[in-house]
Amino acid sequence: MKFRFLGTGTSNGVPVIGCDCEVCGSSDARDKRYRTAAMLETEHSRVLIDCGPDIRMQLIPLPFRKIDAVLLTHGHYDHVGGIDDLRPYCSFGDMDIYANDVTVETVRHNFPYCFAENLYPGVPKLNLHTIRKHVAMRIGDIDIMPIEVMHDRLPILGYRFGTMAYITDMKTIAQDEIAYLEGVETLVINALRWEKPHHSHLIIPEAIDFARKIGAKRTYLTHLTHKIGLHDKANARLPKGFMFAYDGMELEV
Repeated sequence: MKFRFLGTGTSNGVPVIGCDCEVCGSSDARDKRYRTAAMLETEHSRVLIDCGPDIRMQLIPLPFRKIDAVLLTHGHYDHVGGIDDLRPYCSFGDMDIYANDVTVETVRHNFPYCFAENLYPGVPKLNLHTIRKHVAMRIGDIDIMPIEVMHDRLPILGYRFGTMAYITDMKTIAQDEIAYLEGVETLVINALRWEKPHHSHLIIPEAIDFARKIGAKRTYLTHLTHKIGLHDKANARLPKGFMFAYDGMELEV
C-alpha cells in the first residue's frame, strides 16, 4: 500500500493568514501545509481519509480515478468542509462515506441538499455509513479497523491498516483502546506544537510519549501549526524514529 499525506496542517493551515513569522514566509514547500487529509492506495483500491476545505487543491495533482471510500475522523469543518468538491468523483458512482454516528449526523446537517428527497442536478451523491470502533471493515483489498480516541470530550475515530495506524486530533485515549494498536509499526499522530499544552490536541512531547508507549518503530507527526518551526530545523530536534510529515510525502506501508 502507498500512503500519501495530502495535508499536514491544522484548521488554520500554514501559512496562517496575517502571520509574518519565518515559517509562514518560508519558500520551502515542506513549510506549506494544507488542512489535514491523506490518501491510502493499492493497485486496486483507493481510500481518502478526511475531506477538508483544501481537498480540491489536494486532489488536482493526483490521477483522476475512482475513490472507493472516504473515512472521516470527525465532523469539524477542517476535516469535512470539502465534501461538496468530491462531486467529479461521483461520475464513477455514488460516493461511500464512513464515519461514527456523530459525524454522520454532522454531514447530514451541513450538506442537507445532498440528502434531499428531490436532488438538485449536479449535487454529489453520497452514501453515508455509520461505523463503530473495533468493527473491522474491508474496502476493496484494504482492511480497516476503526479505533476510538478523544478530541477533548468528543469521541472521534482513528484507523488502523495492518501495521500502520492513522490518528489525528487526539488528546487522550482509553486504556482499553491500546490493545487495538498492538503491533503497529508505523504511526501517524497529531502533534500541534512544542510547548503549551492544548485542551483537545497532543503537543509534540505528548505525541512522542504515546508513540513510545505503543511501541511504534516509525512515527510521523501531522496536524502541525507554524509553531513547530522550519521543517529541517524542527526535524533535527526530534528523536530517532520520529519525523514531521509534510504535504505530498509518501510512505510504502
